[in-house]
Amino acid sequence: MKIGTPKEVAKGEARVAMTPDSALQLQKLGFDCAIEAGAGTAAGFSDAAYKEAGVEIIKTPAALWKACDVVAKVQPPTDTEAKRLREGQLLISFFWPAQNETLLELCKSRSASVIAMDMVPRISRAQKMDALSSMANIAGYRAVIEASNNFGRFFTGQITAAGKVPPARVLIVGAGVAGLAAIGTSTSLGAVTLAFDVRPEVAEQVESMGAEFVYLDFEEEQQDGSSTGGYASVSSPEFREAQLAKFRELAPEVDILITTALIPNREAPELWTEDMVKSMKRGSVIVDLAAEKGGNCKLTVKDDKIVTDNGVTIIGYTDFPSRMATQSSTLYATNVRHMMTDLTPEKDGKVVHDMEDDVIRGATVTHAGEITFPPPPPKVQAIAAAPKKEPAKVPTPQEKRAQELAAFRADTRRQVGMLAAGGVLMLLLGQVAPPSFMQHFIVFVLACFIGFQVIWNVSHALHTPLMSVTNAISGIIVLGAVLQIGSGGALVVILAAISVLIASINIVGGFLVTRRMLAMFQKS
Repeated sequence: MKIGTPKEVAKGEARVAMTPDSALQLQKLGFDCAIEAGAGTAAGFSDAAYKEAGVEIIKTPAALWKACDVVAKVQPPTDTEAKRLREGQLLISFFWPAQNETLLELCKSRSASVIAMDMVPRISRAQKMDALSSMANIAGYRAVIEASNNFGRFFTGQITAAGKVPPARVLIVGAGVAGLAAIGTSTSLGAVTLAFDVRPEVAEQVESMGAEFVYLDFEEEQQDGSSTGGYASVSSPEFREAQLAKFRELAPEVDILITTALIPNREAPELWTEDMVKSMKRGSVIVDLAAEKGGNCKLTVKDDKIVTDNGVTIIGYTDFPSRMATQSSTLYATNVRHMMTDLTPEKDGKVVHDMEDDVIRGATVTHAGEITFPPPPPKVQAIAAAPKKEPAKVPTPQEKRAQELAAFRADTRRQVGMLAAGGVLMLLLGQVAPPSFMQHFIVFVLACFIGFQVIWNVSHALHTPLMSVTNAISGIIVLGAVLQIGSGGALVVILAAISVLIASINIVGGFLVTRRMLAMFQKS
């Protein structure tokens, strides 16, 4: 079978669904590869590079659609492209089926199979095919770069001979893939980064990346912005009011705002109102990554950059991945290649469209002359959809004291019981053993008991300093064993030799560990 990639016809689209590297991997799966002439030029991949990778160059789009069994592209097909589909042909692209019902019907009428890369379910096994995450990662990174390009100061704070420069304060609304990428870029540039998300489970991720999570003073215990599939859900009106109040409080302090809040198949929620924009400092920058769905900011203009009367720059570009076409094409082509790997289990160049597979079924929107959208829920649910664990109950001071007292009493009963049992055994042994043996045996038992109490109750963190003490004890053992080596029979000699060996190992090991510990506190 042959897989081909046409040149994107959407205005401003510079990405391409096949790169020379991905073509080499597709050929290992048994496919012949083809590409329309000039399809990769805008992304930095020349026709010569494709030829070198063994890819056939086809001059016209009509000829490519006719020659290929599988067509991979980035943007949804136009009506003209969809009409070129034929029965049994497979199209892989972004499709947005919930918004393109007419296009779905057209593809169904052509009896072609369509895999929508935007419908790949968010389960662990499908992460390598998650093109939405790949593109969101690039968008989050590029959003910070665009903001810095339009911001009149450093991101990081500096102290120079000319004066002190405070660090920029960046607020990122939405800590999904794009938000986390923006957080990583912002913190690496030295900005003071704040982040907000309606999903409480992302707070640890945000803080682990060096940003500060913004919490709300909200009492409603049932509020949880998580939904099935790993996306955010719609918030309650009360939560939204608390959210907007917090944003109004932060607006005068923020230098850069990056909004990424989107809910699948819905218009973007309005989170940054006009009065918030007016309260921001002159020279501040807003980058609205939700501009394609109406924007999170009230004043965002889709595909444009504006400057408000109070000097706030608002960027509403929707082509951030295309602005980094080489990188985004590489990631998207890799996502497509992984999808083809799942579709070609035998690596023989033959597509097996297994509708029992969670990933393939979830991403397929038309197949065998039928519309298969929406898909059933995957058998393996997303991690974020798992039921939340009940938070551990914090005991009151009275309960804590009662627990400590109960534990102390239990330990005391156990120790008293062991001592009583040991005393009884000693008494019974004394009835039959000679007095000279009992003197040594009692000393031995007491030494074991004291040693156990001393060593066992020491915190693990203090065992390394304790090596010095154990070295002294091991030294005494060596001396005692040396004195016994020549004073008895063969059994005494063997036991004494073993004692010398083991104690010597303890001494040498103890000095090595102690030396290594002390070296940690010395300057090189």
